Amino acid sequence: MNHFFVEPNQIQGKRVVITGEDVNHIKNVLRMRPGEEISVSNGTDGKEYRCGIEEIKDGEVVCGLRFIKEEGLELPSRIYLFQGLPKADKMELIIQKAVELGVYEIVPVACKRSVVKLDGKKAAGKVQRWQGIAEAAAKQSRRGIVPKVREVTGFGDALNYAGQLPVKLIPYELAGVEGATMEKTRAVMKSLKPGEDVAVFIGPEGGFEEKEVAGAMAAGALPITLGRRILRTETAGITVLSILMYHLEQ
Repeated sequence: MNHFFVEPNQIQGKRVVITGEDVNHIKNVLRMRPGEEISVSNGTDGKEYRCGIEEIKDGEVVCGLRFIKEEGLELPSRIYLFQGLPKADKMELIIQKAVELGVYEIVPVACKRSVVKLDGKKAAGKVQRWQGIAEAAAKQSRRGIVPKVREVTGFGDALNYAGQLPVKLIPYELAGVEGATMEKTRAVMKSLKPGEDVAVFIGPEGGFEEKEVAGAMAAGALPITLGRRILRTETAGITVLSILMYHLEQ
């Protein structure tokens, strides 16, 4: 079933009106017809609105509300992914899969070992594209919200932003040196409670510098290990999110 996002004011009682780019997608790409069913979310309440298409116009698609699926589609905890900027198009894959796995927000972080350097204008363009990828992934996975991709930030600012969150995790290839065994990592994951927001810090291809890890730990981040193998940056975040989904999903 195709899933779309609308503004809350586009759900008007038993009437749902879809506008914008989705109209062309419904009409000319999907070639949908009156009577077919779609699902809609307003991006705020986490509910899924099941609708039947009643009329397709040039600038809008008018639907009739059939029923509301009340149970939430979102994880009970908000997961914030602080992703060290990777090379090439890896960020697009990371965002797509992170959204599918239930991430709440993605913060691109310019780390010391990040190869990619983005100036203001280029960074803004990238974030706009990344946000589009997040929206497409949210539609595909029938999320109740579209996770926000924030502006590129420095590591220090990222730590400040994460300061409000009760749980902060930082997978680190030398985590064993800091006393983070697999047993302790399992214990940390199992101790997480639904409703407890989590920050996950993932380094770029070259990993975190020791000073960055020390700064994160001083800010309350818990070093964890993901096993004996070194994971690529695009794999590490997906791995942590998968584990969190397993423990938090109700």
